[in-house]
Amino acid sequence: MTGGRILYYAIGGGLGHLVRARRVVRTLGLEDRVALLTASRFARDERVTGGLPVVRVAPGLEREPWRIRDLIACQQPSELVVDAFPLGILGELDGIADVPIRHVARRLRWERYRERIGSGRIHFATTHLLEPLEPEHERFLRERSDVVEELVPEREQHRQRRAAPGPHWLVVHSGPDEETLELVATAREHQRTEGVEVPLVLVAPRRPPGLPAGVVWRDVHPAASLFAAADRLVTAAGWNVVDEASPFRERHHVVPFRRSLDDQAARATRVRRERAGLQPS
Repeated sequence: MTGGRILYYAIGGGLGHLVRARRVVRTLGLEDRVALLTASRFARDERVTGGLPVVRVAPGLEREPWRIRDLIACQQPSELVVDAFPLGILGELDGIADVPIRHVARRLRWERYRERIGSGRIHFATTHLLEPLEPEHERFLRERSDVVEELVPEREQHRQRRAAPGPHWLVVHSGPDEETLELVATAREHQRTEGVEVPLVLVAPRRPPGLPAGVVWRDVHPAASLFAAADRLVTAAGWNVVDEASPFRERHHVVPFRRSLDDQAARATRVRRERAGLQPS
């Protein structure tokens, strides 16, 4: 493949892949020559994509590897940047070798992912490590990469805003409604336990059915613009929110949710160790 623009392969359906892609693209200075290839339902929201060009993947197409390869070939990219899953979610990138590839790596449930990817035939010019990986995961990448280096994506400089006028707690989530309500319940329980009576604000793309009375819902992006003013942050343990909330670690409570591939439990453990002043394991 030869051609013009770089294709950033952020195939996941949620918000996190696009938020991370935007930050990585800016950090690497690729804004003027990249397009995001994604199946995310948030791809039409310019607050999320930052106006970067988007190549939309039709629903379900990510489960048909040969069609994904055809879609990539039709784009004729000069380079492929693969987010999170080194060979794609289902191993659909196995064997691609006719375009330079770089990888942006975050922690996975490696043993489970390894079952999906077959022979693992891929080669990366560069692998960027966003956080500590399982040893086997990192070994796999080093064996298939010319260069492996840590990358600290630049945090966007947001105009700081307040979710509420006075003291308040903030719950942030973009996942399923039941998880959002679990985070709200966790925050309310902590307020009861600690004897704290301040407004609780939920920031989420939609108001979940059954949201308790008294909880204020807001759709704000980027949610990180609200972090500094909050007295407590309650979130899941996805890479993006954990990284964006790192300046406020002492007041950040993380609740890991089980994902098929993302290792939120390990990330939450690292956050708690950092908050306790211990070295990450």
